[in-house]
Order: sequence, then C-alpha cells, then structure tokens
Amino acid sequence: MNRIWTSTLSLGLIAGGLLAATTPALADLRMCNTTGSRVGVAIGYRDAQGWTTEGWWNIAPRACETLLRGTLAARFYYVHAVDYDRGGEWTGKSVMCTRNKEFTIRGIEDCLARGYERAGFFEVDTGEQKSWTIQLTDTTGGAPARP
Repeated sequence: MNRIWTSTLSLGLIAGGLLAATTPALADLRMCNTTGSRVGVAIGYRDAQGWTTEGWWNIAPRACETLLRGTLAARFYYVHAVDYDRGGEWTGKSVMCTRNKEFTIRGIEDCLARGYERAGFFEVDTGEQKSWTIQLTDTTGGAPARP
C-alpha cells in the first residue's frame, strides 16, 4: 500500500446512472476497470450508522463488479484503487482506514491506533442517483478527470 502514484495513470470518472432503458433498472454501485491491469478497489461511505470503509474487490482488466447492491444510501462515495500489474494507485485527499486483506471498518478516526493503515480516497458525487457506475481508465495525464 505504500506505492506512489505513477504519472502514467490517472483516474477517469465516467458516471452512469441507470442502464439502458431496455434493461431492468438495477440500483447498485458498480466499478468498471477499463485498464489493461488487474486492480484492487476499496470504498468508503457514510450511512445512518456513520463512516464505513470496505475492501478489497479484485477487478480483472476490462471488467465490471458490483461493489454495493441496492439503492445507494449516500450521495458521496470514496474510492481508493491499486494497480496490481503496473504499480501505482488512484488516490485522493480524503483519508480513511484500510488494511491489506479483506475488511469492513467502522469509523475513519485513529486508523493507526486501531491497527489499520491510512489511505487517500477520491470523492465520487453520485448526484443522489439510485444507481451509479465508476470507471477507472488509463490516461497519460495528471489530474483525475471529472464527469
């Protein structure tokens, strides 16, 4: 987890509300990995019980995974992703707790004192939609793209 962001990666956020009109509406938070690498994804969100971080979803190259099933409980979600094949991370300014193996952690305070690691997460604004898709992309630029 102590890898440094490589300049050849940046985040492309392409937000999608519901699927095509001919497909039954699914209310989920999904992540699509459009890169040629395997990635690990952790998410953070605030619900009625407070802050939670969860991980890791391992997403194959050019594949999608459902991270949360059902109607979204929050407007803002936070994502931290790691490129397993080429190194580097998709990070942000919001610091939350993680660990190296599968986890669900309640609270974002005192990560180190509670035996967890700290990681930067980038914010995703779903606009209060019931369903949302986030896409990780390879680009040769710097700052994350915004929808």
